[in-house]
Amino acid sequence: MNWIETIIIAIVEGLTEFLPVSSTGHMIITQNLLGIPQGDPFVHAFTFIIQFGAILSVVCLYWKRFFKFDNTPAPEGSSWFQRMKHRYYFYWLLIVGVLPAVIIGLLAKKSGVLDWLLDSVEVVAVMLVVGGIFMLFCDKLFNKGSESTPLNEKRAFNIGLYQCISVIPGVSRSMATIVGGMTQGLTRKRAAEFSFFLAVPTMAGATLLDLLDLLKGDTTWATSHNITMLVLGCAVAFVVALLAMKWFVSFLTKYGFKAFGIYRIIVGSIIIILLLTGHSLAMVD
Repeated sequence: MNWIETIIIAIVEGLTEFLPVSSTGHMIITQNLLGIPQGDPFVHAFTFIIQFGAILSVVCLYWKRFFKFDNTPAPEGSSWFQRMKHRYYFYWLLIVGVLPAVIIGLLAKKSGVLDWLLDSVEVVAVMLVVGGIFMLFCDKLFNKGSESTPLNEKRAFNIGLYQCISVIPGVSRSMATIVGGMTQGLTRKRAAEFSFFLAVPTMAGATLLDLLDLLKGDTTWATSHNITMLVLGCAVAFVVALLAMKWFVSFLTKYGFKAFGIYRIIVGSIIIILLLTGHSLAMVD
């Protein structure tokens, strides 16, 4: 990967990480269009690591909420654990919400399924269309949220279960968790914001696992060029995601999912047609 390819992929990641269009799917498509070889351990790791760069923009944009603690007294007679949970309840919900993804993600990675999925542009294309069709109707199905609905452990865990679906490239972690939040009675805005928050520990874990895999395997990838590309990719994804995030919350709150559904269907259908007619996505061979 050269620096131009790195910047292009990082821009795509920053723009799509918080949109319900699958950032991983779009990066796989972009890599194919650029003719970047699939199956390379560094390319796999790069795909996840720069996503964490984008996710850090959540901490920056929502830092007041991300570092806000509950300083009110815990109920009388509370145990040490209950007092800690009371003070750090926001983080406790993130832990509960991320647990399903940790289990499913580790199983998928250990079995090799995750690596196979990341090499399949066909899976991305099909899931873009399937998810797009679903999004045409999901606003009517689940748009009954309330600002007064409390976000508790059960709802956080259920949203985490929805997040597991996004292990399939093309599904979109953002879409899965936002829809999951809406099924739990949250408004689109509250569901989107919790989706952003939940992305932080999820992508932090995925990034750490990929870094450990890279360090345990053949370390010939660790050239100064590749490390520079990782840093550059994370920085570009961070800046672009920061600019895109607030726009998305405003757009989603006002217009819902339909426009994104139409976009997904168009992009996925074009890719499927190209693949079925024997055309390569690569712009250069």
